[in-house]
Amino acid sequence: MVLLALLPILFLIVALGFLKMAGWKACPIAAIIAFIVAVLCFGMSVPVAISAVLEGVALACWPILLVIVMALFAYKLTVATGSFEIIKQMLSTVSEDKRVLCLLIAWGFGTFMEGMAGFGTAVAIPAAMLVALGYPPIRTIVACLISNAVAPSFGSIGIPTTTMASITGIPAVTLATKVSIVSFIPDLIAPFLVVICIGGGLKALKGVGIVTLLSGLALAIPELLISMTVGAELPVMVSSVIIMAVIVLYSKASKTVSNPEYKLEMHEENKKAVSFGEGVKAAMIFILIFVLLVGTSKLFPAINGPLASIKTTVPIYIGAGAKPYTFTWIAVPGIMIFIASILGGLYQGASVGKIASVFKDNFIGLRFTYLTIITVVIVAKVMTYSGMTQEIADALVYATGNGYPIFAPLVGGLGAFITGSCTNANVLFGPLQVSVASSLGMSQPWLAGASSLGGCIGKMLSPQSIALGIGAVGAVADGKESEIMRGTVGYCLFLLVVAGIITIIAPSVVPFLVN
Repeated sequence: MVLLALLPILFLIVALGFLKMAGWKACPIAAIIAFIVAVLCFGMSVPVAISAVLEGVALACWPILLVIVMALFAYKLTVATGSFEIIKQMLSTVSEDKRVLCLLIAWGFGTFMEGMAGFGTAVAIPAAMLVALGYPPIRTIVACLISNAVAPSFGSIGIPTTTMASITGIPAVTLATKVSIVSFIPDLIAPFLVVICIGGGLKALKGVGIVTLLSGLALAIPELLISMTVGAELPVMVSSVIIMAVIVLYSKASKTVSNPEYKLEMHEENKKAVSFGEGVKAAMIFILIFVLLVGTSKLFPAINGPLASIKTTVPIYIGAGAKPYTFTWIAVPGIMIFIASILGGLYQGASVGKIASVFKDNFIGLRFTYLTIITVVIVAKVMTYSGMTQEIADALVYATGNGYPIFAPLVGGLGAFITGSCTNANVLFGPLQVSVASSLGMSQPWLAGASSLGGCIGKMLSPQSIALGIGAVGAVADGKESEIMRGTVGYCLFLLVVAGIITIIAPSVVPFLVN
């Protein structure tokens, strides 16, 4: 029965990892396999299985795909208005030390792009910017992959974490808090790895150790505090702004490059200063997103309460333990991002026709993504409701016993390596981690959080992530996939080991945080 329960996942591993099948082709087949196995082997009736499928479609469309579509719309509209070029200009004038500038663009701005849009933008855009400034292409792609190794749990306005919360039934704030706790040490380590990578070794840390540490703390501390109080939508987006502020302030206080080896020679056009007014106008969409998300969050119950009450509850799944599915129509991140994008785009000078054109192109361009996300959520729903996930969990507990937690991040990493998405990894393996935690008598949010961190780390080696980096920097990196993977694998395995150690020892060291 265990092998039967594993069939959908094994198919995805083979199809995506070895046959190089596109996700939009492989995931629907996996959904069909899950449906057939659930009905024929796990005793799920056809009507109940269909209702599980329908609930998966509902969850995938609202709110998961809503956020993805709107986040990418906001980014593409910023590009279309020319504002993104001004943002790049602002970033490139901060420092002539290539280690500090890499931290600013790859770690700081890359983390911002992850929190805002996700979907590979955190690798592709910083890599393209850095290579345009004269950084070596292969090493730059690896550095950008490393810089994106801890933030994706809160990418696209927190969609991987809020999705896992919806799939597993864990409260979003609780899960976000556990993700932030288990990520705290990796958050501190990752910027050091970025500097080591871009600078060619440990020696590169000399002279920038303080700003590197501050850059890690600027992610780890705000991420934890925001997760505990607000939830999963803003931890990375707000932290990224703090990261960039810390690096800019450090650069103002330390203007000279201590080692000429790390001085970056820039073209004159990259040194042009941007006025405060120009900067605010260029960033207006992002500023409005922040204001609207915070203003309509639970921090302001007088606003959040009435908006959150605009909802529709519909019974979809009809099996044992069924609960109605709730569509919240206004108080969801996707709607706030849409409103901010329209207002910000108009302020930046885009016509209504231009905004509509960007939205249309973005909506159509994501058509294959819709199929991938919808069918992978269907797989998770059918496997969970049919008992397939529990069957796999029981087998894992039997095989590893109390030592399983050390493998929890690795499982999440495998999911992200296969699918190229922390969200998809959380959907596939979130229910599994919860089932294992129940069998072991452990904290369900803790193992789920560890799995989500593993999903972030596993994205480093994902063929999709590597392809995005290569596509962003152009022909200079074509055909260098294996070289990039070799350069990344050591960092990836190191972070997975760190995550596994944290997962297994933290419950005994800091039980008041984990439980």
